[in-house]
Amino acid sequence: MPKKETKFIFVLGGVISGLGKGITSASIGYLLKSRGLSVTIMKLDPYLNVDPGTMNPYQHGEVFVLDDGSETDLDLGHYERFIDVDMSKNNNATTGQVYEAVLEKERKGDYLGQTIQVIPHITDEIKKRVYEMNKPKRFDAVIAEVGGTVGDIESLPFLETIRQIRLEKGRENVFIAHVTLLPYVEASEELKTKPTQHSVMKLREIGLEPDLILCRSSDKIPKSVKEKISLFCSVPTTHVVEARDVKSIYEVPLVFHQQRVGELVAAQLGLDGANHDITKLESFVDRFKNPTHEVTIALCGKYTELPDAYKSVLEAFVHAGVENDARVKIQWINSEELTSEKACEEQLGKVDGILVLPGFGPRGTEGKIAAARFAREKKVPYLGLCLGLQIAVIEFARNVCGIADATSSEFKKRSGKPVIDLMDGQKKVKRKGATMRLGAYDCDVPTGTKTYRAYRKKRISERHRHRYEVNNRFRNRLAKNGMIFSGINPDLNLVEIIELKDHPWFVASQFHPELKSRVNRAHPLFRDFVKAAVAHTNSK
Repeated sequence: MPKKETKFIFVLGGVISGLGKGITSASIGYLLKSRGLSVTIMKLDPYLNVDPGTMNPYQHGEVFVLDDGSETDLDLGHYERFIDVDMSKNNNATTGQVYEAVLEKERKGDYLGQTIQVIPHITDEIKKRVYEMNKPKRFDAVIAEVGGTVGDIESLPFLETIRQIRLEKGRENVFIAHVTLLPYVEASEELKTKPTQHSVMKLREIGLEPDLILCRSSDKIPKSVKEKISLFCSVPTTHVVEARDVKSIYEVPLVFHQQRVGELVAAQLGLDGANHDITKLESFVDRFKNPTHEVTIALCGKYTELPDAYKSVLEAFVHAGVENDARVKIQWINSEELTSEKACEEQLGKVDGILVLPGFGPRGTEGKIAAARFAREKKVPYLGLCLGLQIAVIEFARNVCGIADATSSEFKKRSGKPVIDLMDGQKKVKRKGATMRLGAYDCDVPTGTKTYRAYRKKRISERHRHRYEVNNRFRNRLAKNGMIFSGINPDLNLVEIIELKDHPWFVASQFHPELKSRVNRAHPLFRDFVKAAVAHTNSK
């Protein structure tokens, strides 16, 4: 338990969105944790949705699900992967949640007839959520990333709250890191500092000043440019940090470490701790950059033009690739284009593994079924995630069990053979938000299966996000034809994992294993899938 006052570090962004505030927050968290400090990270999101659970991936990217069933921003995935700590619902607060809580109190009469206003009622609720991250007091530092950019109308209550927190806790206990864009103009062949200057000016208008400026740039930042930013933005030159593009996000903490970011933050806040121990991350990055093997994995889905929709899957492949001494090349496959055997052969014929991605709705599902069939018949390693399991079951039922009209009731409401059906507990659900089967559930794994060889455990716990399941009425028929149910939920008797006999590696899970993969610990299913892909390419 920390003996000193807990410190608060706020990570803000300016100029444009998408500069990497989440990676910056996670990297600062990693550097502080590498000093032996206890750290947590939270995301303050300005949008009015209560959570991203009902948002289209094109709007928001991946929904990251936590053990407690919370549907959260994808940045929480970065936090978990970098600092290796499981998050909870308290680590993500949206404007929608804040207003919902305030209005609920107003309806109950908790404000005793007061006029409800942004200040103090909304800012007090935000403040309460930030402070509650450290109840009971157990962290040396709480890092909070604010979504959006400085100057957005929707961000103002969060920034005002930070101003109040700095006033209450004192500048010695509150640190502000500001991520900005430092664009390179080809015509004049120079880096332009004006966007950063204006972003900091906007921050000052709100009553905040940055302690550290992290400049996103594709080019090296000369000392003269850092000195100019220092002069106009009132921060020491040492606190102007170069945040250049790198090959892997896991290099970012190393780049920051070279510029003493962890030391600067710790020194200003009076945080104790040992010298940084970043040798494991250095080794990880070195193995990532210099692998012995290379495999190509086909990712079949319908949001393939938006990689952020599958962010955790991509990161899980980075972790699994490093553990297998292999570079994993991704080949994106739009499942709507897999309309024939010829199309499958053309797009999947040279890959070393096939992964069918999660998703909802009927669009593109026939192409995914075709991909699963190709993997099964051609003995290509296969991994199915959530819908990827359901797809594999439908394909097997149709083409091995002889159930020609096998489908899911999600795709065809009045099907006579719904081998995938709506869960019993979902049949009366009308509201869409936060009503799926969400969060961590136990799963029993029988010995002698590929799944058990991956986990080396008889009971596991994994995160879920679905409404449909394998219909137990068809389990015997599927099993008689060679499908192995290698994971069963003990409480609900639901199929969690399937695999196939007489196949090098064909495994699918109803849960989302990608959500638990970490930098220092690749997920067992991804690790063994990549291992099978390496064996497949070596056998060709």
